[in-house]
Amino acid sequence: MTALLTFVAYEIVWFAAVIGAGHGSVWPGVGAAVVFAGWRLRASGHPRVETRLLAAALLIGGVLETCWVRAGLIHYAAARPLASSPAWLLALWGTFGLTIVPLFGYLQTRPWLAAILGAVGGPLSYSAAAHGWHAVYFPARPWPSLLALGLGWALALPVLTLLARRWLAAEAPRSTP
Repeated sequence: MTALLTFVAYEIVWFAAVIGAGHGSVWPGVGAAVVFAGWRLRASGHPRVETRLLAAALLIGGVLETCWVRAGLIHYAAARPLASSPAWLLALWGTFGLTIVPLFGYLQTRPWLAAILGAVGGPLSYSAAAHGWHAVYFPARPWPSLLALGLGWALALPVLTLLARRWLAAEAPRSTP
């Protein structure tokens, strides 16, 4: 049940963020992400691990987004406070980090599957935000952008799932002989 609620809540945050950005506002996405984070961390059986994953996702997302924007591969609506990492998009990265434990546990021992899912799902998400709500803009030739997004997400998702695996294992109670 927690997985289903997490998935639905994440989708609500995604829609709030991209629709808000498409209308020039960062606040719907940021606000929804804050509510999601509060709920997720309270419901979590591993709040320290999930807080660390939130921070890791923010760092990974901030670096990737900055690289993509500076390379001219992508542009964002409501690009505040930074054009390279708008608040609404960082909110989505942080929210995504909080879905790793409840939704992507099966990927913790399958990094290649995580890479494939990231390579496909990442660009699809950005394309939906671009075509449906104009929150993301690609250059006239979008294929280099989509390829870069796919590569970035093919790295990001396995890294996050491997971090989750490591941190969850470190948190597990150790039995003493």
